Amino acid sequence: MGGSGQTQQQQQHSASPRVVVVTRPTRLEILLERHGTRGQAAFYQQSRGQAIEPLQAEHERMQAGLSAVMGQLPAEQRRTHVDRSELDRFLFAPDDIVLVVGQDGLVANTAKYLSGQLVAGVNPDFELFEGVLCPHHPRDVAALLQFCGAGGGVHFRIEHRSMARARREDGQTLVALNDVFVGHSSHQSARYRLHSEGREERQSSSGIICSTGTGATGWARSIVLQRGISQPLPSAQERSLAWFVREPWPSVSTGAELNFGYCADGQPLRVVSEMGSGGVIFADGIETDRLEFLEGHSVELSPAEHTLNLVLPADGTP
Repeated sequence: MGGSGQTQQQQQHSASPRVVVVTRPTRLEILLERHGTRGQAAFYQQSRGQAIEPLQAEHERMQAGLSAVMGQLPAEQRRTHVDRSELDRFLFAPDDIVLVVGQDGLVANTAKYLSGQLVAGVNPDFELFEGVLCPHHPRDVAALLQFCGAGGGVHFRIEHRSMARARREDGQTLVALNDVFVGHSSHQSARYRLHSEGREERQSSSGIICSTGTGATGWARSIVLQRGISQPLPSAQERSLAWFVREPWPSVSTGAELNFGYCADGQPLRVVSEMGSGGVIFADGIETDRLEFLEGHSVELSPAEHTLNLVLPADGTP
């Protein structure tokens, strides 16, 4: 019996999934990359009435947290470390366990490149990061790996968060955890035709925001509060998105009646561009990762096929 159990354990060990640790540079690292030396970086900060010491302290807390995370990984554990700038070129395996170490926004940056892998957000600095999507302490990592790899333990749960997909007529797509923007790169005077639930309207506006339940606490929430919208926004796990038209301009040729609604599976929001230049589609506020949206282009906005499978504490937080 004991020998058989040991063999099974060895087989499970040999088939253990890879751990992918995702981070982004600290503010100090970005500053040093820009200015070359710490002395030049400190001079730059001083010339603007700011000190470099707070950035140094942040950096040290981040490095201590990352070291604690790596120290929780078994010595024989397959692992790799990926910087945010490498995500668009990195090939995730279907059974990878993804540990996002840093701020909540890094989870959104990572989510668009995944296809069902388990993700756990680890907060290395509770003084700096709120930890809504990255609630776990570095000391939780060993237990997280046990849960993700074997499904054991009662300390965690998996939340399947809906994502948004923008699909252009030529098949090119963008996926977002929070929201998709469709409009002009200047955020002014976007011209298009909007189609929703059998209704159509030609519009000129500051663009369209299509938000998931996760994104409902961000850009979408600001719009809701500003406009006094009383309808509920989708929850994080709902297969539904809320869309908003920003500052639609009514004129003899454009309308402003279709300015808020929902889209779901089988009921996409369709937008047809009438912009000769500057039309764009981007996801989660990353304007550099975008699709052109010019005259002749159309896009359908709907829930993405896959979800972000986020590992959270079992007690319901965050």
